[in-house]
Amino acid sequence: MKVKYITRLRPQRVIQDQDGLDEKKGDGCCWADLPPELMREVLMRIEASESSWPTRRSVVACAGVCRSWRQIIKEIVKVPEISGMLTFPISVKQPGPRDFPIYCFIKRDRSTQTYYLYLGLTSALSDDGKFLLAARKFKRPTWTDYIISLSTDDMSKGSSAYIGKLRSNFLGTKFTIFDGKPPYPGAKMTRSRSSKLVSLKQVSPRVSFGNYPVARISYEQNMLGTRGPRKMECVMDAIPATAIKPEGMAPTQTEFPLFNMDSLPSTPLSHSKATAPQNIISGPLNDKRDGALVLRNKAPRWHEQLQCWCLNFHGRVTVASVKNFQLVASPGNRPASPEHEKIILQFGKVGKDFFSMDYQYPISAFQAFAICISSFDTRIACE
Repeated sequence: MKVKYITRLRPQRVIQDQDGLDEKKGDGCCWADLPPELMREVLMRIEASESSWPTRRSVVACAGVCRSWRQIIKEIVKVPEISGMLTFPISVKQPGPRDFPIYCFIKRDRSTQTYYLYLGLTSALSDDGKFLLAARKFKRPTWTDYIISLSTDDMSKGSSAYIGKLRSNFLGTKFTIFDGKPPYPGAKMTRSRSSKLVSLKQVSPRVSFGNYPVARISYEQNMLGTRGPRKMECVMDAIPATAIKPEGMAPTQTEFPLFNMDSLPSTPLSHSKATAPQNIISGPLNDKRDGALVLRNKAPRWHEQLQCWCLNFHGRVTVASVKNFQLVASPGNRPASPEHEKIILQFGKVGKDFFSMDYQYPISAFQAFAICISSFDTRIACE
């Protein structure tokens, strides 16, 4: 029955929606006129029959038939926290599952300074994968930007594919992750040159735009140089520390909102002390955490026989590298609990320009990708 429903869909003229789905213009078709109870029953059966990735093409196709079908599909399909699957583009902004990691890998293109994130279709380290995100390095005089996009071809901030960015300081020891969308209600957008372009209406009203700081990454100075492991800390400003508890909750974006020009904050062109653009990472990171989740790299142990620092990556990392790390929640001044032993993100080298990335709740694929990209940046003071 599933095949019949999908193959009988007639070709329609489509437009590109904000969350990357194709949607037919208008709902004046026979499919939209089906009784809601019958529509829901059909779509629920299709969803139940495709419980594994990547056989979810029919689910996505049903969401593109008409607005009514799309709304029902969005209600039926569970978020990655529950399903463990990344079905729609918004899934890369949603926290991963609580009980097991989502396997991903990163490919690096040195010639273009571009990084590609793929979803692993199996637990093996050599599958083709499903493309998720791309990031490209842009060097500035005093900082470095990594623009993160849903598209491999369009890496501009004014694109509807723009997801966010990672910005480093001059030394490459401190980073800030910016989300292009509000990560939670009431999130404040930083004022920068990007917001000036919005105030001047030099971008389309349909284009997603914003700089919402969601996390800060800091690498400590390594006194042993390349002989010792790195020490890193991630302050997840958009995620409360209570999220790692069994009853804890992390902010979950449900859709890519459509901004209106009049709803965005305007920025005067004249510079003053009150309206000057904020440079979040020009100086030391703000140590005020305000109950935010803090992640620290798990300390490796020294292996006497191998004469090296070791971590157990359970077969997901095969090449020794200073970039390899595992992040766990920091207990702060409290005794460590089982929640603080769980590996939330691990990253490591598999081959030349090929790296594994496994993440789980409460961080998203976008946040995990940005943290891993920071490991590639040159650190004068760390190495």
